[in-house]
Amino acid sequence: MRSYTIGRAARLLGVSPDTVRRWADAGRMPTERDDAGKRLIKGADLAAFSVALAAEAHEGEEAAYTTARNAFAGIITAVKLGDVAAQVEIQAGPHRLVSLLTREAVEELGLAVGMEAVARVKATNVHIDRA
Repeated sequence: MRSYTIGRAARLLGVSPDTVRRWADAGRMPTERDDAGKRLIKGADLAAFSVALAAEAHEGEEAAYTTARNAFAGIITAVKLGDVAAQVEIQAGPHRLVSLLTREAVEELGLAVGMEAVARVKATNVHIDRA
């Protein structure tokens, strides 16, 4: 399972490293220390926190609608595999994106919860790039 530094987690969440440190110090985000004493966040923990944070931030707000084509860097929060098709969810800051693709593509890219990924949105399609 991949782990993230405070700085990388901050970039994925769209906040400052100091904010991530405060969340960790307050016990909102679990961290562990590596051999050098640097704080790390497990990918699955960061994925769960990003979903909860997005839900908190947008309680009672209406969703924004746009026709802009964008690339959303984020973290994979769910992978559901069927016999032929698969569903991958990415939390990119406040945005939750869901892509339907082939199971073969998911396995070929090695996509899993807690991994960094980029969702590329063009018209009604979402393409996933492994970061």
